Amino acid sequence: MKLLLTSAGISNASIRNALVDLLGKPISACNALFIPTAIYAIDGFASIIRGVISGTLGDPFCEMGWKTIGILELTAMPTMKKELWLKQFEHTDALLVGGGDCQYLTYWMHKSGLAEELPTLLSKIVYVGLSAGSMIMTKYGTTYGNHTLTLETEKCLGICDFAIHPHIEHKMFPDNTFANKEKLSKTIPVPSYAIDDATAIKVTNGKIEVITEGKWKLFTPNKTTNR
Repeated sequence: MKLLLTSAGISNASIRNALVDLLGKPISACNALFIPTAIYAIDGFASIIRGVISGTLGDPFCEMGWKTIGILELTAMPTMKKELWLKQFEHTDALLVGGGDCQYLTYWMHKSGLAEELPTLLSKIVYVGLSAGSMIMTKYGTTYGNHTLTLETEKCLGICDFAIHPHIEHKMFPDNTFANKEKLSKTIPVPSYAIDDATAIKVTNGKIEVITEGKWKLFTPNKTTNR
């Protein structure tokens, strides 16, 4: 299993190098699929999706010189034959999962059937998350509430045995401070990584590595690691 869990995308050379290492070949030789679904639960989703795909919004993610890139829409998949959308992964090297609302994304991961197939797919492809796309792979997710899902809906897939808190000290998220996330971490029974947009978590077959040109902290029940 190879994961690159980012806060904001491929925001610097260190994170890009980590991605190339996971892929095992240049980005220009790799085929990618992008899942935009989580963005639908954010105000202004239409222009945000366009910006992420075109590379005009935020850090590089879709527009990185991939050999090919396609879009996989989770909300459409329940109406398709399973073999049709599974076929899209046959020549895929990287699955790019965009940010937005964790609860909405998790719901559609399950509803689409992709969550059930992920363990098998992750033995063959690299998973690259951005914000919510990263958080749902851990033991903790969150929600912005711009949807009609019930509070009981699962908020994460729980594949990795830790939590991620992205966008630390970002001007658009004034409550995302290390102090606030430390308080939150005390309510979560797994280690918590608070990371800024210049940081990502690389997971290679269970081995965890922090890739950073910025700031991060690891909160555990007994201590805090500062960087």
